[in-house]
Amino acid sequence: MKLICYALYDPPPLIRPAPATRDWMDATPDAYAYRCLPLNIANAHGWELLCPTGFSAHWNGGPGPDAITVTLDEGDRPPAISHFGSGILTFHIEAVFRTEPGWSLLAQGPMNRPKDGIAALAGVVETDWAPYSFTMNWKFTAPNRTVRFEKGEPFCAFFPVQRALVPGVEPEIRTLSEEPELLAEYQAWSAGRNRFNADLAVPGSPARAAKWQKAYYLGNKPDGTSADADHIIKLRPAPFADKRSS
Repeated sequence: MKLICYALYDPPPLIRPAPATRDWMDATPDAYAYRCLPLNIANAHGWELLCPTGFSAHWNGGPGPDAITVTLDEGDRPPAISHFGSGILTFHIEAVFRTEPGWSLLAQGPMNRPKDGIAALAGVVETDWAPYSFTMNWKFTAPNRTVRFEKGEPFCAFFPVQRALVPGVEPEIRTLSEEPELLAEYQAWSAGRNRFNADLAVPGSPARAAKWQKAYYLGNKPDGTSADADHIIKLRPAPFADKRSS
């Protein structure tokens, strides 16, 4: 599948594959946060747009666009401005993205990267037909706050989503006992988890040595058999290739 970024200006937007690492995860004891495979895969799910220069933004709590003050570290082109008011900080993305038919782009804040005082807003853009750029917006969470975006800091994460997928889903709620095989597997996992957690309190126990259960991480069922040939432990999106004509 092709995903093309048509840059409006030179140099083009700064884009990188989303990294699996996070500073706060590095700082957890023994980096235990990386044991959560769904977290790792989400971290690296797609690409990130990076801030070309550092800046500070302050919202005084007012409703108008003039209620946000942006102070640049350098240069005279702010990466973000106050456009909509209501405490919303807007990044203009200087590109038109194109996906294949039926595919949109989900644009949101960098995943699992919380930011104090401001929250990222998400949007789904129909990039298979729209000849428009789009914006990435963040909303201050309280008045009289100042936030920082550093040079090179990601301000937007994006990846393709199939537009017809969610409307075509038929969600249901059922009782787990209706699926005896699944119920048995769940009960085996639950009992094993309870034993493991109890053994963690026992010095010298196998649980203490193992530190954490790795069945999901390795893609294994409770009995140790492999569950899915498509299971992934690492996700590394390809970087954008520069195909601009000279």
